[in-house]
Amino acid sequence: MAHARRSPERLSAFSDGVFAVLITVLVLELRPPETPTFAGLLALWPTWLSYAVSYVFIAIVWANHHHLLRYAAEATPRLMWFNFAHLFSVSLLPLSTAWMAVSELAPQPVAFYAAVFFLVNATYVALIWELIERAPHQDVSLRERRIMRVRSIVTLCIFAAAAAVALKFPLIGLGLCCCCLLVYLKPEAPGAKDGSPGDDRAQLCDDLSAADCEEARATGCVRSLLTPAQYKSCLDAQPVRR
Repeated sequence: MAHARRSPERLSAFSDGVFAVLITVLVLELRPPETPTFAGLLALWPTWLSYAVSYVFIAIVWANHHHLLRYAAEATPRLMWFNFAHLFSVSLLPLSTAWMAVSELAPQPVAFYAAVFFLVNATYVALIWELIERAPHQDVSLRERRIMRVRSIVTLCIFAAAAAVALKFPLIGLGLCCCCLLVYLKPEAPGAKDGSPGDDRAQLCDDLSAADCEEARATGCVRSLLTPAQYKSCLDAQPVRR
């Protein structure tokens, strides 16, 4: 008996709930100053800085996660476990944020904070491999795949370097983490077209041979870029031509 298709909508909804809870937990860690003065408020700048960076980080992670899940045709077991790993890594952020704030940006807490960023990005790479690399060519061009792959690997290396640098220079390590966030402000790869996956085939031939281009325009799939199973799934997913 064939198994019913597992819709990714529940996976996306569950993930959204987790992100919402994490932001709530993050703000619950904030404490007012002991003195009713602006000077007392400014004295808590490490706490506010830690909260601001973490809030922006969670927002960027959610935006990129939401972008990737647009390419999910089915909630496969591998996708679900990769997604759980990604959510687990993000769930460490309130702990690392609180430790960094209480320590007033001490070296080891900042290094741990950068290590959490590294773990989040590593699990994001796994999601890219599962969703983007396996997506049909008409959904994601070869150029966009390359840019997303390079961007994720380069930032992964920078996060690792930030964790090491923070042990000696915590502010520089935190600055490196913040710089990496800038390249993820737009989830789409630079130069990628906006819109839903598969809604435009105008740029299919940018990276293809003439034969592959003709096949892509005719079927929406390129046999030479996919495994036999992926090629069959791609053909099955195409709308019926009338």
